[in-house]
Amino acid sequence: MDEEIQSMLDQLASASTDASALADGLSEAEAEIHLSPASWCIAQCINHIALTNDLYLAAMQKAAESGREHGKLRRRPALAGFAGRWFAAKIEPPIKPSFRIKTIPKLQPETTVSLEQATTSFASSQRAVEQFIRDSADLDLASIRYSNPIVRGFNFSLASGLNIILAHERRHLWQAWAVRNAIKPTEH
Repeated sequence: MDEEIQSMLDQLASASTDASALADGLSEAEAEIHLSPASWCIAQCINHIALTNDLYLAAMQKAAESGREHGKLRRRPALAGFAGRWFAAKIEPPIKPSFRIKTIPKLQPETTVSLEQATTSFASSQRAVEQFIRDSADLDLASIRYSNPIVRGFNFSLASGLNIILAHERRHLWQAWAVRNAIKPTEH
């Protein structure tokens, strides 16, 4: 397996491990604590990751299928382009107050999502991302482009999209850990 593909799979596995550790030992009540009225609870952070992954993957899957139909097989490493690297870097934790993106309505986490629902959705989305990476590893991910479903008018390469997904996961897991550390300060 190519180095950058393996790196993406490793980052995905790390996020899954982190999410499991985050949820471990939490009660449903603890997972639904909001530190402020406008903030998300742990379950909502995890649910939001799953919703976003699913939306991104739907757009990226169409582009991958089209790329495969047009014979766009791997010619170079699956590295993000400049715009994709920039965007992924901007959403990496810690969350920067100067770079907040308003969450579109269909990606707003459910207000009453349970930890069990959120972690089940998260695990399902992780499997889907992993399968997409494995199924698309032979494609030229650096040149096949998709229309970003969140930031209209921006087209990124599939490699950029995967890096954005991974950075987005880290961002919201970091956000959820901040809530957990406020609830149980000695654990992470």
